[in-house]
Amino acid sequence: MFNVDANGAKIPAIGFGTFRMPGADVLRMVPAVLKLGYRHIDTAQIYGNEAEVGQAIASSDVPRANIFLTTKVWVDRYRHDDFIRSVDESLKKLKTDYVDLLLLHWPQSDVPLAERIGALNEVRDAGKVRHIGISNFNTALMAEAVALSKAPIVTNQVEYHPYLDQTPVLDAARKSGMSITAYYAMADGKVIGDPTIKAIAAAHGKSEAQVVLRWLVQQDGVVTLSKTVSEERAKSNFQIFDFELSSDEMRALHALARPDGRIVSPRNLAPDWD
Repeated sequence: MFNVDANGAKIPAIGFGTFRMPGADVLRMVPAVLKLGYRHIDTAQIYGNEAEVGQAIASSDVPRANIFLTTKVWVDRYRHDDFIRSVDESLKKLKTDYVDLLLLHWPQSDVPLAERIGALNEVRDAGKVRHIGISNFNTALMAEAVALSKAPIVTNQVEYHPYLDQTPVLDAARKSGMSITAYYAMADGKVIGDPTIKAIAAAHGKSEAQVVLRWLVQQDGVVTLSKTVSEERAKSNFQIFDFELSSDEMRALHALARPDGRIVSPRNLAPDWD
């Protein structure tokens, strides 16, 4: 496993995501993945499982200081006072006095971006947050966030998989020194059985999921999240650092991108995508 360096943050290249994961599964899976070697755990206020994530980390054998923990502020808590309160609530649920990374979950809001970025900086200055970032931002909003922030923005967490070309967002991130954190890497399961991915997987003696995760982390400045409620699959997903894709294989995977490749785009939350 390696870290992605982004504006002063060292982010473990593969993280374990807990989106739509019930508390009981979180309590089972988080200690299991930490035992496997994962050191990056991703949650959010809206997931409703911060308390279980906190309990699972606290009960694991891995010291809190060795874990990169991310959570996200939901859109209904963007007003300054609500924002600060929500972060304190998240820390209490997570049983920690800081998170390694705090993100704005979606960009659409009546609250000015300057107010939201200001609140991010405030909780960072208070030591409640080590690093700050954004999620689901387009390139124009990325540039605005960077311009408004005193502290460096370290990541933009976005949907990214072989069927979605994120070149403009990747270019913008690299230009400002931030990383991209990929979610929905498996494209809701569509990568499994894809003939191109299957052929590359066979050539390496790996699974389609392993190939896609490797494709992501092999790109400059890209972190990926993997999510599963299977301990066996979590183990497999972590075994992506013992092989490398050729430049031709990387290109073949990029070539799978298509105009209708985006899966996640809630109308009341999403920006105008690049």
